[in-house]
Amino acid sequence: MNAVDVDTAVDVILIGTLAAVWLTAGLLVDGLPTAGTARALRRRAGLLRVLVGVGAAVFVSIPLITNVVPGVSSAPTAALLPAVPALIVLTAGLRRLSWVRRGAGAFATAPLAPVPPALRAAAAHPLVAAPLQVTGLTAVVGLPIAAGLVELPGSGASSLAGIALTAVAVAALAIGIRAALRHSRLAPLVMAPLSRGRERVPADAR
Repeated sequence: MNAVDVDTAVDVILIGTLAAVWLTAGLLVDGLPTAGTARALRRRAGLLRVLVGVGAAVFVSIPLITNVVPGVSSAPTAALLPAVPALIVLTAGLRRLSWVRRGAGAFATAPLAPVPPALRAAAAHPLVAAPLQVTGLTAVVGLPIAAGLVELPGSGASSLAGIALTAVAVAALAIGIRAALRHSRLAPLVMAPLSRGRERVPADAR
């Protein structure tokens, strides 16, 4: 096995690990709003925080490992695309995820209590789910770049890369729309109990 093969194998392992971690987080976050109890919601939110931490650690390890391995590496280039949504996860999504976890932790004395509508809506917020899922999707797209199947930029494969990036943009938009619609369905339930309660109070009550 020559040096080029070693470089390619290391790149594929790094980006494959990155994709596996963020895809797992993206799949898990999809079930966050459907948790049946406060305990389940807190456990899922905690696991997601761990996965985000591991995913961030993989991002940091990519330039460190590729600097140690001799030769030219394509892993840093392949990691650039998922780095953008991952930054949104770390700056905005992780904070909201912490809010959800703390909110579920408030039910420590009644862990089997149903999840309140406000907490369920917060778990379905687009900034919680969409960036995680887009990060996993774009990390998968980085695999052919790491394997040397697509070169960026300035090669005959650049047109293929353009098609792939367009498909990723469309998929990311679809993920964002789906997350927004899901949140919009749950958000009205937060005010529903208040509305029902107000209807029972007579207008001329003193």
